[in-house]
Amino acid sequence: MNQKKNDPNNRTVAENRKARFSYEVVDTVEAGLVLTGTEVKSLRQGQANIQESYASVEDGEIWLINSYLPEYLQGNRFNHEPRRRRKLLLNKREMARLAQSVEREGMTMVPLKIYFNDRGRAKLLLAIARGKKLHDKRESEKQRDWAREKGRLLRARG
Repeated sequence: MNQKKNDPNNRTVAENRKARFSYEVVDTVEAGLVLTGTEVKSLRQGQANIQESYASVEDGEIWLINSYLPEYLQGNRFNHEPRRRRKLLLNKREMARLAQSVEREGMTMVPLKIYFNDRGRAKLLLAIARGKKLHDKRESEKQRDWAREKGRLLRARG
């Protein structure tokens, strides 16, 4: 049980926590990432950032744009470019569904987190989301504050 927690293969590397506040998540899809060796090693060190990144459809393929994977220190001349575009691996049906929802319904594709699955492969949790309006953001903030206050009251009681 303890080994599962400390397992380097099954852990979250980068998370976009602001995405759930700014967007209403409609659906999520797990996608693979096309990475070079130094990018994988850099991910294993856990310093990636996907806060300002997004995914877009270009020529029938889906790309992760503006994600930041820092250079691997021991990579010397084989190192990668930190903000390069990375191709996402999805099957054709999933790609068509994502492209259709972005085109027709005005949704956006937002990365939620990068993690390593049970087999040690780097995966990206991609959300199909609709942007929240200001009043929706206020409402979700109100609910979060009330949940926090409710927890305090229950702890104080006993």
